[in-house]
This record gives sequence, C-alpha cells and structure tokens, in this order.
Amino acid sequence: MRITPKRELSLYDSTCIIVGIIIGAGIYQIAPDIAKGAFCWWGVLAIWVIGGLLSLCGALGYAELATAYPKEGGDYVYLSRAYGSWAGFLFGWGQLAIIRPGDIAVMAFAFALYARTIYDPLAAHPEHSQRAFAAAAVVVLTAINIVGVKEGKWTQNILTTVKALGLLAIVGVAAFGPKSPAPVQPVEAIPISLALVFVLFCYGGWNEMAYVAAEVKNPRRNIVRALVLGSVAVGVLYLLVNGAFLYTLGYEGLANSSAVATDTVSTALDVGIAGRLVSVLVCISALGAVSGLIFTGARISYAMGAEHRAFRVVGRWNARTGTPAGALLLQGIIAIILIVALGSFVDTILYTAAPVYSFYLATSLTVIVLRRKEPHIERPYRVTGYPFTTIIFCAVCAFLIYSTVSYAWNVKPRSLQVLAAVLIAGMILYWLTDLRRPPKSD
Repeated sequence: MRITPKRELSLYDSTCIIVGIIIGAGIYQIAPDIAKGAFCWWGVLAIWVIGGLLSLCGALGYAELATAYPKEGGDYVYLSRAYGSWAGFLFGWGQLAIIRPGDIAVMAFAFALYARTIYDPLAAHPEHSQRAFAAAAVVVLTAINIVGVKEGKWTQNILTTVKALGLLAIVGVAAFGPKSPAPVQPVEAIPISLALVFVLFCYGGWNEMAYVAAEVKNPRRNIVRALVLGSVAVGVLYLLVNGAFLYTLGYEGLANSSAVATDTVSTALDVGIAGRLVSVLVCISALGAVSGLIFTGARISYAMGAEHRAFRVVGRWNARTGTPAGALLLQGIIAIILIVALGSFVDTILYTAAPVYSFYLATSLTVIVLRRKEPHIERPYRVTGYPFTTIIFCAVCAFLIYSTVSYAWNVKPRSLQVLAAVLIAGMILYWLTDLRRPPKSD
C-alpha cells in the first residue's frame, strides 16, 4: 500500500510557510536599489504597493488551482493536467535540477554573508568561509526536515515569528528614535522597470502553499486564507519597514545607503551593536527562507517521483517521519553542489531567474486552460477579478522573463547556456523513460 501525506498543517503553519519564504534577505539588501528607481519618497511606497498587488494577482490564481486540486506537487499537478505529462515532468525536473536548489543556495549565501560578520573562524579564507556557512545551513535545516514534519513546521514557525518581530522592532526604533536624514545629495537613478523586478523578487514565494496542499487541514478554506493572509501580511510589513527607513534616513539617505537597516537602527543604538543586531536578524530571515524552501521543494520532487520510474527514489513518503526523506536528501545534495560550484548570491540568482518566471507564466495560464478543459472540477474558490487579474500577472511574468534573459545574456551568458542544456536533458530523459500517466479523475 502506498504511503501518502497526512494533513498536519494548520492555518498558522501554512501562513508561516508563506511569510517565512517570502521574507528573506531581499528587503535588507536591495531596498536602496528599489528606492533609486522610485525617484521620491512616495514613489518608494507606491512601487512596494504595486509589487504587492501584482504578487496578490498571482497568488489568487494559485489559490484557485490549489483548492481545486489539493494534491502534493503544486505546479507539477496543474501543468500535467493542462498541457500533458511532459509539462509537469519538465517543471519537476527544472525544480529538482535548477530552481529549488538554486533558490535554497541564494538564501543560504545571504545567511553566510551576514553570519560571517558575527563569527568567522575562516576569515583568512573568505571564499571558503562563504561556502562553508551556506552549506552548513542547508545541511542542518535539511536534517531537521528529514527528522519529521512536526520538527520542520515548528522550526519554520519559530523562525518566521522571530523575523516578523525583528522587522517590527526596526519600525519601533524608527518611530521612537531620532531622525538622521542624510545631507541632500544626488541619487544615481536606475530604470523603474529594474526596480520593479527587484520588488517582485522580494515578494517571491507566495506560490509555495500549492506544493504542500495535500498536508493542509481543511484545504477548501485554509489554502486561500493562507495565501491571502501571508501575502497581505508581507505587504504590510514591507510598507512599515520602508516607511521606517524613509522616516529615519529620508529619501536620499535610503537610496544612498549601503546598509540601510544598520543605518536606521544605529540612530538609536551604538553603530557596532546595531550592526550585530541587524546581522542576527538578517541571518534569521535568511534561515527562515531556506527552511521553508527545503520543506516545500521536496514535495515537488516527491510528486514527480511518485509517477516517474527514473525518480522513484524521491517518490516515497516515509510513514514514520511523515516526510519525503529521499526527496529532501537529494534536494540538499544538489543545493550544496550549486553552493560549491557557483559561490555567490548574484550568480545563483542569474542561474534561476528565467526558468522561475517562465513556470510562473505557464502555471498562471493553466487557470484559463483548466477552466475550459475541466469545467466539471469543483472550484471552492474562483479567482477574484478573473480574467483580468490572471492576464495582468501573466503580462508581468512575460516582462520579467524578457528583462532577466536580456540582463543575463549581457552579463553572464554561460548561465543561460547551462539552463538550456539542463532543460533539454530533461526532455530527452522524459522521452527515454517510461512515464506512468497521471490519473484523469480525482
């Protein structure tokens, strides 16, 4: 008898997964760059609102899909049903070989960058230190998730709660501390389109709920609630934090800052203490994102492995721990390989950005395709504002694909060549192996 996932995730657990994955290190690292493309203080707040609304459009589409097909695997399930098993396989292969290990590595590198400022026994060898800290984060959090689903979800809940409280603490320091506006100086502006790309990167991760839909209690209600609550909560936190940056530093101070959170907190505390506190907060934020990505990502590989013989090792559910242990282990190994091979935050983003937005686009279109193809399927939730919200988000995805491919081609074309080779290899593997077709009925 095949062992399947149990419904153990409450609304709070599900919301913590979303918030924990979305809020990584991006808000601390690229908020000044986003400000450079906003041109003024109210433009900063406006572009974060726009990014949040666009992300919510995407989240609403995933909410319809996840409640109609509450199964493990998310996009793998929707793409298979909409376009055929080849599309689901290509997504699962891309997630296993490229996207998910790359996303995990991105956040692990962010953790390593700030962890080294707190304690670095390998300070004499920074290139090895960066990789060692990042790999250690992946190893420890993968092990926790293999041990059991309860351990994994509580680790995620704690990290998410602490990071949210940390962001609110920055807002409190700004509200009650002294202002420290920077002297008026020119801001080196960037295109607003690039700033929007950065904003949407900071909002990335709202779709993760779809990957654990089979483990959510009362999925008809809690999946939609978690997606909306998580997206809105992150949007509010981002607005509050950027408001704190602007209130304390002013627009020019925010746009020209190289360590915006430290600059904000240091108005009320000693610079050294402020720097260490912010480093701890960023480390916790990055670890929360790593933990969530590990938790949800393995469920995609499990869904593919359950149907494809070549990946059967990752398609087994461990009854004792309640986790896809094989999928978690393989995912962690590939992430560590990428950490060693790529070595930096930026290179890893270039490696993953284009396929991420391509699958966002393909999956968002399945909302339209499956309504026509499978009208008999019960849909407890239907996208608010359909079809306009879906079309708007698809257009945004197309723009981001063009922007990231153009940038990568000019900066590091080899990353695109590697991506193409990996995806072609996936299609060849699909046609060479025997795929058991997914069932047509629920």
